[in-house]
Amino acid sequence: MKVLNQDIKERQFKPVYLLWGEEAFLKKSYKNRLREAMVGDDTMNFHQFEGKGTDLKEVISLADTMPFFGERRLILIEDSGLFKGSGAEPLAEYLPGMPDTTCILFVESEVDKRSRMYKKVKELGYSAEMVRQDAKQLSSWAGGILAREGKKITGKTMNLFLSMTGDDMENIRMELEKLVSYTWGRDVVTDQDVEAICTNRVTNKIFDMVTAIVSGNTRRAMDLYEDLLTLKEPPMRILFLIARQFNQILQVKELMNQGMEKGRIASSLKMQPFVVGKIMPQARSFSREQILSYVNLCVDSEEAVKTGRLGERLAVELLIAKEYGKTGRH
Repeated sequence: MKVLNQDIKERQFKPVYLLWGEEAFLKKSYKNRLREAMVGDDTMNFHQFEGKGTDLKEVISLADTMPFFGERRLILIEDSGLFKGSGAEPLAEYLPGMPDTTCILFVESEVDKRSRMYKKVKELGYSAEMVRQDAKQLSSWAGGILAREGKKITGKTMNLFLSMTGDDMENIRMELEKLVSYTWGRDVVTDQDVEAICTNRVTNKIFDMVTAIVSGNTRRAMDLYEDLLTLKEPPMRILFLIARQFNQILQVKELMNQGMEKGRIASSLKMQPFVVGKIMPQARSFSREQILSYVNLCVDSEEAVKTGRLGERLAVELLIAKEYGKTGRH
C-alpha cells in the first residue's frame, strides 16, 4: 500500500490499478482516495461499472475517449469477475495500447493470480491485496484515530475494545466514532466506556452460545439464538458460525495439547491473537470428544436442512438442545 500512498501523494498514476481482498474498508478507502486524487468531483470524466457482465466494448470505447476539459478519465470496475475465469481477453489485449489519459481501477473480492488479466495488471500497473489487519496493526490504526481526537487509551483497554469489535475495520471505525462522542470532555478512554458503548457483535453472541450449548445451559443458548434472529441473522448463517466456532475450538485445543502458546497458535491458524486468547479457556473447559461431537452434529444438521429433512430454524434449535441426534440423525 506504500505504492498507492506514494502515487496519490505525488499525483503520478499508473494506467491500471487492482484493489482486491477481504478487507472491504481498505478497498473502499483507497478506491475513494484514488478517485478524489485523479478526478475529484468531475463526473464527466468518471465512469463506473459494477457486477458481472460488464460491457467490455463500452469500457474500451470510453477508455479511448479523450478526457473532457480534464487531465484524466477514470473508469471504475467493481466485482466484475474479470480476474476469475474467461471473458476478459479483449480488455487484457487492449490495456497495453490504452491512452495515457485514461486510468482503469478494478476493485474485486477474489482474483486468480494465474489469469491473464491479473498478469497484465501486474505488468502495466499495480495490484494491491487488502488483507485483514493483525492485532498490532489494528491497535496502531485505532489508537491513531483516537489520538487525533485528543483521546488516550491503554493497551489493555484497546485489547478489550478489539475483542468486542472484531477485526472488521469498518465496524471498528463506527465504534470509535461512538466512543469519541461518548467520552466528550474527557481525554482518557476506560474499560467502562468500551463496555458501555461497543455493540455486542454477532460473533460475541455466537461465542457465548457455544459456551452455553456445551455447558448444557439450553435456556441461555436459546435466548442468544432469539437475539440473533431479532438482529435478522439467517438461521443457516448462525449454524455456519456455530460450526466454525466449534472447529476453531477443536483446532486450538489440539495445538494447545502440542504445547503451543497463544502467539504460535494464532500464527499457525492465521487467527488474531486476541481471538485465540478468547477461545483458549473454552478449549480447556471441554474435552476433545465433547467438541468433536458438536462438530459432527453441525455437519449432520446442515445436511438435514439441505436434504429437506428439517427446516433451517428447527435444525438450529435441535442443535442447541442437542436433540438432533435423537430425532433426525440416520
